[in-house]
Amino acid sequence: MSMNKKKQVWIWTENKQVMTSAVERGWNTFVFDSLHRHLATDWSSIAKISPLFIEENRLFDENASLVATFSEISSPQQLEQLQPVYEHADNVIVDLLDWQVIPAENIVAAFHGYQKTVFAISKTPSEAQIFLEALEQGLGGVVLKTEDVEDVLELKDYFNKRSEEGSQLELTKATITGVQMTGMGDRVCVDLCSLMRPGEGLLVGSFARGLFLVHSECLESNYIASRPFRVNAGPVHAYVAVPGGKTCYLSELKTGREILVVNQNGIQRTAVVGRVKIETRPLVIVDAKVDLDNETSYSILLQNAETVGLIPSSKGNKATAIPVTSLKVGDEVFLRLQGGARHTGIEIQEFIVEK
Repeated sequence: MSMNKKKQVWIWTENKQVMTSAVERGWNTFVFDSLHRHLATDWSSIAKISPLFIEENRLFDENASLVATFSEISSPQQLEQLQPVYEHADNVIVDLLDWQVIPAENIVAAFHGYQKTVFAISKTPSEAQIFLEALEQGLGGVVLKTEDVEDVLELKDYFNKRSEEGSQLELTKATITGVQMTGMGDRVCVDLCSLMRPGEGLLVGSFARGLFLVHSECLESNYIASRPFRVNAGPVHAYVAVPGGKTCYLSELKTGREILVVNQNGIQRTAVVGRVKIETRPLVIVDAKVDLDNETSYSILLQNAETVGLIPSSKGNKATAIPVTSLKVGDEVFLRLQGGARHTGIEIQEFIVEK
């Protein structure tokens, strides 16, 4: 999901801990029904909030100005009767009492092109995610109705990951210093639920301090049909970049796990792993340095196959890859430099030696 257009989150709760947790994460608009208006007064003394009050299927702010209309939908007929131009409120809130994915898509389609922000009542972070991603565009926001602090934390984590979409990572030019065949190893093919384009791949490396940009199998080859969903990424021990500035081992990937796809310009996006294949294959060790006068070296092991390649860093390259079988000392490829010390994939400040 693209976060280029800012998605809004309002909170509907009676729990003070949920309120404080939401405010600490930048969400300060709260919905109150007629029985709990007093909470708005109590909580306003604790934190600066923007309360909205439900009155006869409408939401008003503290100044009694109409902010949103509210509609409950429990049947396809009610969904069809929902009017995008209903009243003069800038926002529309819908509550799908019998929640499911298809109505979410229908609502996105119904309001397409209208200058209104549509919110859906969501009782869990997973429901909110569906509403925010329906038909790729998603709704403009969600009203998270919860009494559980963990729901707020989970939804915020989701937003943090999605905020990385389209942002640019800094890639560094590294010079190949060694290419050596070694023995057999268990290598991992990562098949995604998304198609990759020329110039895209995964960030993988033997050391977390330096991850190589390994190209997908989207390019045409004389040896095998194009598989634009696949990256032959390396052995089971290798690190791979995942959302949130984290890494995990290739052996830890499984169906449904999110992973980071990066292109030769450093533009990143999130994809979902559809399948992981681990098979024993012959391997090649590739070593590289950013500064040839420095002792710090970076390493990756890859399958010794023509369809496995690294992305060259030469200026003006046309989104291509150097096959491992053609890689030689002096070639320049892309590397992602980062902190080497990791705990459960999270970068930490700690002395570490890897070789």
